[in-house]
Amino acid sequence: MNKNLSYTFVGLTLVAALWASCSDKKPKSGRTDTYSSGVISFASDESFSPIIEEEREVFEFTYKKAKVNPIYTNESDGMQMLLDKKTCLLITARDYKPEELQSLKDRGNNPRTIIIAYDGLALISHKTNTDSCISVKDFVRILNGEATKWSDIYPGSKRGDIALVFDNQKSSAVHYVQDSLLGGKPIANPNVTAALTSAEVVNYVAKTPNAIGIIGSNWLNDKRDTTNLTFNKDIQVMSVSKLEKATPRNSWKPYQYYIYNDNYPLIRTIYALINDPRNGLPWGFAHFLESPVGQKIILKSGLLPYRGDIILRSVNVKKE
Repeated sequence: MNKNLSYTFVGLTLVAALWASCSDKKPKSGRTDTYSSGVISFASDESFSPIIEEEREVFEFTYKKAKVNPIYTNESDGMQMLLDKKTCLLITARDYKPEELQSLKDRGNNPRTIIIAYDGLALISHKTNTDSCISVKDFVRILNGEATKWSDIYPGSKRGDIALVFDNQKSSAVHYVQDSLLGGKPIANPNVTAALTSAEVVNYVAKTPNAIGIIGSNWLNDKRDTTNLTFNKDIQVMSVSKLEKATPRNSWKPYQYYIYNDNYPLIRTIYALINDPRNGLPWGFAHFLESPVGQKIILKSGLLPYRGDIILRSVNVKKE
């Protein structure tokens, strides 16, 4: 993973945009937004809604004449909205596919990509579960249906069947495990459930002792902890290992530092995908996400910003 860790100042400047909307180059389309004013809607993967809400609030506070309305949806539907030019901006966990880029260019568009952050795809379990380390290999065994019981991974476990829960059948989390871990094959575990939203995944796991939830790490930070070093107290975040056998020494949680140094194995890139011929408010908000202010918000959220000055400090903790 190539991380660019030097801030590039991206200033929001007023642009008098007199071009047409995504689907019509004539003023009759009704769009009057500029780089920092007007009203637009954009699509975002629902799993990124906590960080997008924070970014939106600061952007609108800074630019009083701007209103950006997020449409939280799954990755597949959000991409289709962008391809159909029903929106000009999509926040998601994948870039355009070659055929998607070509389709837009063939229709006279100029699609662009901005990388804004990295996150860890977190595996969560019930807070009473003592089996808290898992290898990528064993997680793949669960996904492909080879391991369906907790005892298949942890001999002697009495927890019964593994209840695997995602946020949505079309979500970026599902696409990530299928594309990156299963070689493009579908999830074959017979005990897999879609909970519809990320919040419902957390609630399901908190009430289900035999569950494993798959969720974006930005949902897990305890809002009382400004250091982002603890997670939601209602669930347990599993440590994941790249090695064949997971132990506490070789397994890692999706903390920012372990995403930064690649110790955590389940890392995703978060993109702002733009298709806006006006260079209007969708461009303004997307560039705000990669600006110093936008990247600082991402850092505070628990994700790893794409651009930023990361300072590492060693701390000695003395036991009384």
